[in-house]
Amino acid sequence: MATDFRLKDQLPSITERMVETYRRLGKINHLDHCPLPNYDEVIAATCDLIELMYPGYRRREGLHFGNVGYFVGELVDRLHDTLTRQIGRALRHEAGATSDCDEQQDYEALGQAKTLQFLDTLPELRAHLATDVQASYDGDPACRTTDEVIFCYPGLFAVTVYRLANLLFRLEIPFIPRMMTEWAHSRTGIDIHPGATIGDYFFIDHGTGVVIGETCEIGEHVKIYQGVTLGALSFPTDGDGNLVRGQKRHPTLEDNVVIYANATVLGGRTVIGRDSVIGSSVWLTHSVKPATTVVLEKPQLRMHSEDPDELRPEVNYQV
Repeated sequence: MATDFRLKDQLPSITERMVETYRRLGKINHLDHCPLPNYDEVIAATCDLIELMYPGYRRREGLHFGNVGYFVGELVDRLHDTLTRQIGRALRHEAGATSDCDEQQDYEALGQAKTLQFLDTLPELRAHLATDVQASYDGDPACRTTDEVIFCYPGLFAVTVYRLANLLFRLEIPFIPRMMTEWAHSRTGIDIHPGATIGDYFFIDHGTGVVIGETCEIGEHVKIYQGVTLGALSFPTDGDGNLVRGQKRHPTLEDNVVIYANATVLGGRTVIGRDSVIGSSVWLTHSVKPATTVVLEKPQLRMHSEDPDELRPEVNYQV
């Protein structure tokens, strides 16, 4: 059946109704203001940053010490230009964006200053990432080489983006750190807030469903498995019922802690002492002393067959 172009007469009415919602529901559109950070450019810059952290593993092949300087120089120059522009936009909006994009305050100059501070930290960041790569290799007997970790492991990918975003977060740059970590979240299923504090040699095994909240503090040589939540126990409110922000809401994990799959650890006052092990599916809302193992009591499995050929009665099994 061919398209009936007469039915397109309905489209102007639909358009008018849609535009009316922009006036009525202004909180979910961004009109008559200076541009926000561009999502595609922020993600492209994040990809450039990952390339800078792990040269030779992704887009650019044939790198060696004779030409890597040119490659790095090109990346750094491009990152300078992109981040200067995008950070400037983020700072302008945070300060109270208006339709006057040429106001007296030069936000692009501020963006450049923040960008140079950020770029200056990147050489040192690679040393921290090297510990995460090593922790992944040391913590997984199925891993054959550190190259495999860099190529394949979603945990390392998410932690790399987190560490980059965390540098920007500490420079008090709005929007962009969260854009980066939520992009990594969408790709890996691992949700790490850029405000979390995470020490060296951090390993997320498998990873899907991991949640690490903004005020988490994680020590060194910590290993967590898929489905682990490091979250808030409750959300305090003020006298008007609004959430109280800026408080410690998420747990602290000291050095050498292991948390197994699907465990949940909640609360800003909850501290998991060093060298402790939290077993699978444990729910914790209070602190644990160092060198403590926390596990659920063994459950019973009830197995019942509806197969007529199976004449055995219902049996309970201790796991």
